[in-house]
Amino acid sequence: MAEPEETWEGGFDPLADPEERRVLFATLDSFRQYRRTAHQNTTHRRRQAFYALPSAHWQMLAEPPFSILDHFSHVDDAIDTNADIADAILSVGLASFGLPASPSAGEPRTNWHGTANSSDVNKAHSTIRQFYRDWSTEGKRERYVCYGPVLKALREEFGDKPQRNEEDEVKVLVPGAGLGRLVFDLCQGGYAAEGNEISYHQLIASNWILNHTAGPQQHTLHPFALHFSNLQSREQQLRQVQIPDVHPGMSMLEIANNPDPNAQFGTMSMSAADFVVLYKGVSNRESFDAVATVFFIDTAPNLIRYIEAIRNCLKPNGVWINVGPLLWHFEEGKNHDEQQPEGIAEPGNVELTEEEVFCLVEKMGFKLEKRTAPDEREMCGYIQDPESMLQNLYRPSHWVARKK
Repeated sequence: MAEPEETWEGGFDPLADPEERRVLFATLDSFRQYRRTAHQNTTHRRRQAFYALPSAHWQMLAEPPFSILDHFSHVDDAIDTNADIADAILSVGLASFGLPASPSAGEPRTNWHGTANSSDVNKAHSTIRQFYRDWSTEGKRERYVCYGPVLKALREEFGDKPQRNEEDEVKVLVPGAGLGRLVFDLCQGGYAAEGNEISYHQLIASNWILNHTAGPQQHTLHPFALHFSNLQSREQQLRQVQIPDVHPGMSMLEIANNPDPNAQFGTMSMSAADFVVLYKGVSNRESFDAVATVFFIDTAPNLIRYIEAIRNCLKPNGVWINVGPLLWHFEEGKNHDEQQPEGIAEPGNVELTEEEVFCLVEKMGFKLEKRTAPDEREMCGYIQDPESMLQNLYRPSHWVARKK
């Protein structure tokens, strides 16, 4: 079966740099620890707390219609199902970097076991849940609100059939590409899409879903199994979805076999690097027809750096399409490298309002051509259980700017 064309760029060997190697190893180890930590933190401690209740009370709750202990066992089964996905991602990651599954303790360059801390493990857990948003049928609503405006703006700019030949292809950059769904959707629409991602959790997981799954609906995921609050029913907590909803390789083959000459699957690539450092450089100057930032710009400690990089890599008259909130969730307390004056390792940060973002975008060489009014914006969650009693919803900003 043919697979989407995918290359990994960035010009570095993570195993050669001690700090980069540490981050990679911690990522791999966090997927290895998924099964144990999920059982430990989800059901094991709840069983202990349950048995700490007065005997008459826990015995009452252990019987129907409550059957709490039986439910804990069902959650354990769901955890194991999710952990099978984590194990598959780990296997792909180890193969990608040529690392052994059972390393020797005396080989620091290959011994990745035991390197993940609780923060790394939490990232593995959230990455597994993110497949619900990006690669399940049930996540389509969230994708529609966030990715739909990007695809619509590109069609309005470049037409319905953007790719005619390699020289004339429309190149779109997706910073913060995550699990690669928007990159895939763009390629399916005929665009030459390049995703950029710095998180090894996201990179390894997206590599698995894009290139190493056997077909659609092949893997079962329980996205909300680890959450015990705001439930209407136990069935809600154990609800399962099948991933991927669409198989990338099969979709590419289907388009390739389509007799319509206008049906083309665009080229796909992924870069594993700091967005600012890579795309502010000479090698990417005026390389892209469009940049699509979705739930991304609020990861910037210094938004000016992001805008400089976007302006640098856009062709003259190129368009920047943005969808997302302003949560400003850059990592605090991150170690800063004195040799890197920009990018996510740059010291300092600032949080801006939406009005200030608009002013900054126009001040730095862009013309805002479209802004969706707040009362016209659609609400969406982020890996949100639609049946939960608690609904955390965004009203994401959507705008289109053109490089002057």
